[in-house]
Amino acid sequence: MCRLVFLGSLGLYTVNAIYGDTITMPCPLEVPDGLMFGKWKYEMPNGSPVFIAFRSSTKKNVQYDDVPDYKDRLSLSENYTLSIKNARISDEKRFVCMLVTEDDVSEEPTIVKVFKQPSQPEILHQAKLLETEKLQMLGECVSRDSYPEGNVTWYRNGRALQPVDGVVVINLQKMVDRTTGLFTMTSSLQYMPTKEDVNAKFSCIVTYYGPSGQKTIQSEPVVFDVHYPTEKVTIQVLPQSSTIKEGDNITLKCSGNGNPPPQEFLFYIPGETEGIKSSDTYIMTDVRRNATGEYKCSLTDKSMMDSTTLTVHYLDLQLTPSGEVTKQIGEALPVSCTISSSRNATVFWIKDNTRMQTSPSFSSLQYQDAGNYVCETTLQEVEGLRKRQTLKLIVEGEQADRKPQIKMTKKTNTNKMSKTIICHVEGFPKPAVQWTVTGSGSILNKTEETKYVNGKFSSKIVIAPEENVTLTCIAENELERTVTSMNVSAISIPEYDEPEDRDDNSEKVNDQAKLIVGIVVGLLLVALIAGVVYWLYVKKSKTASKHVDKDLGNIEENKKLEENNHKSET
Repeated sequence: MCRLVFLGSLGLYTVNAIYGDTITMPCPLEVPDGLMFGKWKYEMPNGSPVFIAFRSSTKKNVQYDDVPDYKDRLSLSENYTLSIKNARISDEKRFVCMLVTEDDVSEEPTIVKVFKQPSQPEILHQAKLLETEKLQMLGECVSRDSYPEGNVTWYRNGRALQPVDGVVVINLQKMVDRTTGLFTMTSSLQYMPTKEDVNAKFSCIVTYYGPSGQKTIQSEPVVFDVHYPTEKVTIQVLPQSSTIKEGDNITLKCSGNGNPPPQEFLFYIPGETEGIKSSDTYIMTDVRRNATGEYKCSLTDKSMMDSTTLTVHYLDLQLTPSGEVTKQIGEALPVSCTISSSRNATVFWIKDNTRMQTSPSFSSLQYQDAGNYVCETTLQEVEGLRKRQTLKLIVEGEQADRKPQIKMTKKTNTNKMSKTIICHVEGFPKPAVQWTVTGSGSILNKTEETKYVNGKFSSKIVIAPEENVTLTCIAENELERTVTSMNVSAISIPEYDEPEDRDDNSEKVNDQAKLIVGIVVGLLLVALIAGVVYWLYVKKSKTASKHVDKDLGNIEENKKLEENNHKSET
């Protein structure tokens, strides 16, 4: 590629050529009439001419002079345009076109300029690492095969570096290849890094000239590992949770902000005066409440230190009494649930799976006080910290020997495929229970008995009757053997199931009836006694009247005798 430029101020033609391309130089002269021949020559530095090509206008033949630098490289066209193949730096000369007639010789010079784009610059001999506060050789920026010579500029994060004594030192060297005439530029950079140079991108740019003017070409950016000392130590508790409870595993992690970071530290544990040397982590398993305190870590030279406060939350519950407790009816039972915790705890009571509104208090135990009690406490802010203890309270009374009594109930289960028959038994000593089934039916579950409490318990059986069946419950203790039967319809036959408290209600009705009968009998006895008393009273009253009448008659007789006697004396 060639570019013909006319330098008007100098009266010269200039051809800009790319290294390796063909140089094309048109003859700046107009071909005159009567032209005999034309020639091309170039001028040596001392001004002496060297002819290189000749062309006759009459014979149309072309001759090339024996000039070694241009052997097999020249071509002269009919219009006297000279072409030079494979442009070299040595072709950068002053060439002259000559046109000769019988009367005149005309000459016009042309200046040839050759340009070569340099290779992309590379940063060689890179530093393996950079240390802060030290002036070090960062690397060399090398760009080869340039013509004319170029200039090298260093950049950091896209901004040009300017020389600063003791901080930025740049040295540029340019070397020319004597064979090709091409330049190699080498620029070295000495640099004093800071922490801000971490991840900074360093590059270099070569500025050169081409046929169309000034151009640039940039190297690939390079990032250096910048080493700097630790200025701060930090301790962390892992996992990063706001609450740590007894039994947790925790890790203390110590880190320094240097590069490379420190690999060893001293850990200071509460109660220990000397630090424990370890890597950047210190693991504590199954921590207890005595692990609460201030933890520290430092560099091994103790030059820097950081601390953190660790709180291990705990929760203790003491239920008194606990476990299974048997008491007599009417006795007092003090119950206490004592809580010890690292912060305020929530306490609540549960009886037989139902939450209680108040804490239990037993000044005089009754049968209804019996049951399973649970004292439970939690720390709401601490996940998973929950404690509970149980009290199984059995209330007993002085029991006389009682013959077995049986009450039977039945109910159809929700699946409508089976029925549950329950035999409610009372008696002391505890009766033994047996079941018999008359009829066809599958017993689905074995007999299950409830706890024997206050002389009562129940026995349950689940059956799937294929037809009407009779179930018999037999309860026997040392006093007597009691037998009660119940008819159960087949599953396919609907019936009204009896509630489990049927017999209890019947018992209440019977008791009421007995009470009424007793009252009536009592009233009749009172009426009878009243009648007898009245009869006796009437009878006694009549006897007394007779005695009075008799006594009155005697008095009258005595009075008459006294009167008669008195008359005789007179």
